[in-house]
Amino acid sequence: MAFDLKPISREAPVLLAGPTASGKSALALELAARDGRVVVNADALQVYGCWRVLSARPSEADEAQATHLLYGHVARDQTYSVGHWLREVRAVLDRPVVIVGGTGLYFSALTEGLSEIPATSAEVRAVADQRMASEGIAALLAELDTATLARIDPLNPARVQRAWEVHATTGRGLASWQDATGPAVLPRAGVEAMVMRPDVAWLDARIARRFAAMLREGALDEVRAALPHWQPNQPWAKAIGAPELVAHLRGEIGLDAASAAATLASRQYAKRQRTWFRSRMKDWREITLP
Repeated sequence: MAFDLKPISREAPVLLAGPTASGKSALALELAARDGRVVVNADALQVYGCWRVLSARPSEADEAQATHLLYGHVARDQTYSVGHWLREVRAVLDRPVVIVGGTGLYFSALTEGLSEIPATSAEVRAVADQRMASEGIAALLAELDTATLARIDPLNPARVQRAWEVHATTGRGLASWQDATGPAVLPRAGVEAMVMRPDVAWLDARIARRFAAMLREGALDEVRAALPHWQPNQPWAKAIGAPELVAHLRGEIGLDAASAAATLASRQYAKRQRTWFRSRMKDWREITLP
């Protein structure tokens, strides 16, 4: 896939967002080669060391071509949040960067600021885990304030649980905390911000091909290694395709069925990403594909 790099600034920090499998890592690598930039991860799953293949982290060959930062540096049992990521990004901005990924929340925190929400206690999280398992997402949604309900994805269990935990911990809604944001690390006006907008059918076909390639490259072995530690409610376990391959390894479904389900989950995830980008990145330069 060829990109025209000429319109892209050689001096300003580059932010490159896009849905899964859209080719953003390849474009980031081209920019790194052209400008001597380091590639900085902005994907919440690519931070985990246990998921190189399944999270589509850059390959070792890619990493040999340019410095890559904030990839695979977090252990599965390590607490890690957008606040941790933002502090790490701030520490590497002494050099030219291209910040690339698909986690919209990371980019909004980077360019709009982040509120310092108090940490959730283990006790509150345990209650949330238990209620999510026994009562389901609707029970937690019913207890959120109107402003938070209008802002989060009601179909995303992790986001709903996080919002509930914040309210239970602080007595304030997540939206209220988000409105009390600190200054942006990289204000939008000072960066080259781009978002990839692929054709849906084109992207769906790429997602299917990529998951098949992941299986050939060892995704099943990655999941097998994670199986003794499997906790589906933990952030690291949200890797697209991991729950389906866990079900296969436990003998619950065949590999073909697991692959089909994982491919569908990836397409659904890409749809949620596109929705976020349309809503929150209206002033970012669009890169249309193919």
